[in-house]
Amino acid sequence: MGRRVRSSMIMLEREDNFNYRLWRYDGQPGELIPLLQSAQDHFGYIPRHAIAYISEVTGIPESDVYGVITFYGQFRLRPMGKLIIRACMGTACHVSNSQVIIESIEDELGIEVGGTTEDGLFTLSTVACIGCCSLAPVIMVSDETYGRLTPASVRKVLRGIRRRENTAMQSKVPAVSVENS
Repeated sequence: MGRRVRSSMIMLEREDNFNYRLWRYDGQPGELIPLLQSAQDHFGYIPRHAIAYISEVTGIPESDVYGVITFYGQFRLRPMGKLIIRACMGTACHVSNSQVIIESIEDELGIEVGGTTEDGLFTLSTVACIGCCSLAPVIMVSDETYGRLTPASVRKVLRGIRRRENTAMQSKVPAVSVENS
């Protein structure tokens, strides 16, 4: 089975799960968090229309639903980027100037921690420890680890990743041929 077909089947399964949870909602206390988790599983975040729909189905005011979403760190109100940058804030990274690395990332990408670039490519987050203390300061971009970073080297890494992603996207766009008559 192809990757695209498998991905579509997973999305349908998630949508069915979200719709099923809403359909079978019977007013039981404690169902809001599972409903929010289903919405996030389906959409990748919890969009405004899902909040309104959940509010309507449950009878819980939108402001209260929003309050729960913002209280728990597991929920997101904005989509995540294709690539997640995890900047280590552990002790070894902290004493190796990880804050300067984070500021360089923010400056290079034009986002703050928790933000996603306008093109949807990167989301920046911090983590307590990546576990690569001997490489401090360290970031992970998706599953790739980059260590012993400086402000210049982290910018070079990000630019290289962006170039690689742009090249990959361009190779997926079908070429349009123009014939001269």
